[in-house]
Amino acid sequence: MHKYCLFIFVSLFALTGCVSNLLTSRQDVAVSFDSERIAYSVIGEGETVIVFIHGWSCDGRYWREQVPALAGEYRLIIVDLAGHGHSSLARSNLSMSSFARDVKAVLDKENVDSAILIGHSMGGAVIAETARLLPHRVAGIIGIDTLQNVGERISQSEVDAMVESFEDGFRGATEDFVASMFPQGASQGLMNWVAKDMSSAPKEVALSAFSNYLGQYVTGEAAAVFEGIAVPVVSINARLWPTAPEENMKHIRNYQLLLIEEVGHFPMLERPDEFNRLLKEAIVSIHSKPVITYNK
Repeated sequence: MHKYCLFIFVSLFALTGCVSNLLTSRQDVAVSFDSERIAYSVIGEGETVIVFIHGWSCDGRYWREQVPALAGEYRLIIVDLAGHGHSSLARSNLSMSSFARDVKAVLDKENVDSAILIGHSMGGAVIAETARLLPHRVAGIIGIDTLQNVGERISQSEVDAMVESFEDGFRGATEDFVASMFPQGASQGLMNWVAKDMSSAPKEVALSAFSNYLGQYVTGEAAAVFEGIAVPVVSINARLWPTAPEENMKHIRNYQLLLIEEVGHFPMLERPDEFNRLLKEAIVSIHSKPVITYNK
């Protein structure tokens, strides 16, 4: 019991830093639809609830630079999806819809009626699925270096080739993949940490999530999910992988793009001050926009 309490304290301190001395913060676990245990943290007591969803093979630690910047004004909920971070990993098929139900489990346990969802990379697909699942409980979604072109289509053979490239030598392939996500001149220390961290993910979990995420661009589900979403959608994207706002607006009713310069795929870690400024701008923008209810 002593070791468990110490683990919780150390984990929370690492995530929140000094802000934990000033604000209410706690960790908890929600049980998802398939009995997976979903770990999450709650920091702050603001009226507006902000839910953070990490990307592929990441976890809640990737939002560590946002906690001190936002927790004084908002109630932050930082989720580890099934198979990631401190959550359990018994689920065999890690689809975007199953991840959305993980988010629902957390919102249900916390009795949250309205929240703004923030998702990085694969997390962008997760928050879109969550907005479709809970249309009256999601006030807006903010994708971080994701949703570059939701209407893009790829073939199943392309997905199979990408997944196969990770099958043999998962750790090395993931480290190489991560290196491609950073621009020239990026912090070598940060790049090394992300590469080592993401490549330590359980291979089976990672490949299931990766295949399901890319599969949305085979079936067209990446765009179709937005047919039932009327709330504001904001992207905060880098230029490393170009975004096509005009194409996105063909599928997303209420779309806004904010670009952050001189970063790669992890802007919240690479340039946290500039990123946090844009994130606050996006949150304010969502509060100020009406929900569009017309049929496309």
